[in-house]
Amino acid sequence: MQAIKLTPTSYIVLGLLDVVGEATPYDLKQMVAGGVGNLWSLQHAQLYSEPERLTKAGYLSERRERGGRRRKHYSLTDQGRRALAAWVAEPTSEFTQLRDVGLLKLFLGADPATVAAAQLELHSGKLAEYERAQNTLAAGEGPPGPRLALEAGIGHEREYVRFWSRFVP
Repeated sequence: MQAIKLTPTSYIVLGLLDVVGEATPYDLKQMVAGGVGNLWSLQHAQLYSEPERLTKAGYLSERRERGGRRRKHYSLTDQGRRALAAWVAEPTSEFTQLRDVGLLKLFLGADPATVAAAQLELHSGKLAEYERAQNTLAAGEGPPGPRLALEAGIGHEREYVRFWSRFVP
């Protein structure tokens, strides 16, 4: 086994596998799209390469289908569970990473009225999506982390809706 540096993508893979037990890279891609992808962006190709890297380092085990497409199924090892538990227990002082094209255009001199309508529609749509998701999550069911992250996302989108509404007639 080789020693590797674990990245946020590593922890996403470890965390998702901790929840579901076993998954293919395609399954991981679907889970990211339906959840953590709303708060952390990553390239889909990483979800195909990262499990293999984590397997070589002993954090995951791999099971390959015997017939058909011979898909690889990954699951956590004890080492992977320990690494994930240590990481989530550790406080972080890293600031939010933000990549917002609308704000970048404002910063570089765009007329707010030109950018606002599209941004308002975008953020209003995401807010509605988050609020629908919140309505489907029953209070007290499952781990609190996804509900808390969703609550933060709703607050974030409400603020963006408030901000961009100022510039739409």
